[in-house]
Amino acid sequence: MPADAQDSSESTAAAYAARLLRSLGLIPSPTLYAPREHPAMAWAASGLMELTGLSDGPPQMCPVPLAACADGALAALASLAPEGSFDGLSGARLLGERAAIMDLHRAGAVSPGGACRLYRAGDGWIALNLARDEDRQVLPAWLQLEDALAPDALPQMIAARRSHELVEQGRLLGLAVAADDAPGPKPKGWFALGVEGKPRQSSKRRALRVVDLSSLWAGPLCSHLLQRLGAEVIKVESPARPDGARAGHPGFFDLLNAGKKCVAVDPRDESGRRQLRALIAGADIVIEGSRPRGLRQLGIDAEVLVRDTPGLTWIAISGHGRGEPQENWVAYGDDAGVAAGLSHLMYRATGHHLICGDAIADPLAGLHAALAAWVSHINGGGRLLSLALSGVVAHCIAFDLPGSEGALRERQQQWTALAHESGVSKPRTRPPSGHASALGADTSAVLAGLGIAC
Repeated sequence: MPADAQDSSESTAAAYAARLLRSLGLIPSPTLYAPREHPAMAWAASGLMELTGLSDGPPQMCPVPLAACADGALAALASLAPEGSFDGLSGARLLGERAAIMDLHRAGAVSPGGACRLYRAGDGWIALNLARDEDRQVLPAWLQLEDALAPDALPQMIAARRSHELVEQGRLLGLAVAADDAPGPKPKGWFALGVEGKPRQSSKRRALRVVDLSSLWAGPLCSHLLQRLGAEVIKVESPARPDGARAGHPGFFDLLNAGKKCVAVDPRDESGRRQLRALIAGADIVIEGSRPRGLRQLGIDAEVLVRDTPGLTWIAISGHGRGEPQENWVAYGDDAGVAAGLSHLMYRATGHHLICGDAIADPLAGLHAALAAWVSHINGGGRLLSLALSGVVAHCIAFDLPGSEGALRERQQQWTALAHESGVSKPRTRPPSGHASALGADTSAVLAGLGIAC
């Protein structure tokens, strides 16, 4: 390994960890440990290099240090955690765990999971993520067609329309769509402080209780990491609309959700809404990943609850951020990465339109969300912190973005050579700690234990 590679890697992950801690008002510990891998080698070892590139071409390097940023985020969290909380865990390798479990492969302009695809529009490129069955039913209205859309006609129809008009109309219709544009101006930060309430009033602290209302990957990873810090995690789902990850690979669902108490409440009736409000009232940290209007329609207003509940930390994970109009835009990990400028960077560096990694915004956001939640909690809580999938990726891109096209391409070549020297790994995963509970398996016990009427 070249000596300069080791020196660079140490400064990249550690510097990113220090930046995260300072942004949260903390002074990084002199003993903060971050992996020493060069950013190129971290990307190659994470498994995401193997997942990026044309299906019949070589694996591709990402020219910004996303894997090192993941290592830095976990290092920042570990520096504040009980010793041993994250033994055996790698921030970079967390980014490839789903692909390892599901045996996913690179497919160029199509995401490894298959739902997201880059399309050429009339004046640029867009990403369209058809993650739900009902999304296809919206396509004729999106493209302003009177008749049904033949599956093979979609690229031609998109090519005849302007990219930003497609994005604007798609978001109004609830599609996960994003323009494949260059990274925007340097973001102000990786989270937004929504409101501040009052810190905890009592010095007596029971075990940390997390109520997780989220689904899929980012939020469940956040609560999984808090669980490793000793938190009791109550996973709350609707029987009518459970976590969509339950319908996916059971190994991935087990990895993120084993050991959590699984509660099902039906928000469609008053009894279920009352139970949900009571669960939230007993929480130290609430994690939610839905659009805010959904909870507001149930009479649950995060801003009001944080103001009125001393010590409550509310972590709001969304596709593009809180506030109008972006809080109403749907996004998933792959298209959120495109929205942040990641695929545009890959095109500039490689000449190919590529999806980068596997739903990469999800695990990156989950890591950052866990750090935000833990720092808020240990400082007394009383905060609503909003994280956007696209915003976290944009923050990681801006951390170490080459300043010119020539520098970007030069880095791509140098980092690719380093990666091949050290070896490009396939994605790897940890074994789950057990099997996740069935939907609603712990409802009666949890509600009874908290004195909530069933």
